[in-house]
Amino acid sequence: MEGSIMSVTRVLDKTSSLGSLVAAMSCAGCFPALGSLGAALGLGFLGQYEGFLFRTLLPALALLALIVNAWAWYRHRRFARGLLSVLGPLAVLSALLLFWSYDWSIYLFYAGIALMLAMSVLDLLRPARAAQCPPQN
Repeated sequence: MEGSIMSVTRVLDKTSSLGSLVAAMSCAGCFPALGSLGAALGLGFLGQYEGFLFRTLLPALALLALIVNAWAWYRHRRFARGLLSVLGPLAVLSALLLFWSYDWSIYLFYAGIALMLAMSVLDLLRPARAAQCPPQN
């Protein structure tokens, strides 16, 4: 049972991170670097759904990533890894919902997306394990 819960959280984490990236790639006006990359990858057709992807899907996926990563942090209790995995979605949400009117918010958003993706890749390569007590002799 515990293994299936961990696999569900891993799948949800990857889905929300990748979905946030693809949703950001659809908005070339909002995120020029990601929009250019999305167009180069053939995702230019997503531009017609820019409003839905930017206003609804992107914050929802970042919130999902935040919830899943907070749950995983609670489960494995690794402070540095848990903090880094939660900071990415927090940066994305705060850039979109709190600081969007400031010029520097785009850098906060890019840093959040990069951190979300980096932590997802790290989780694929080196999955977190729950902290264990040392064996007693």
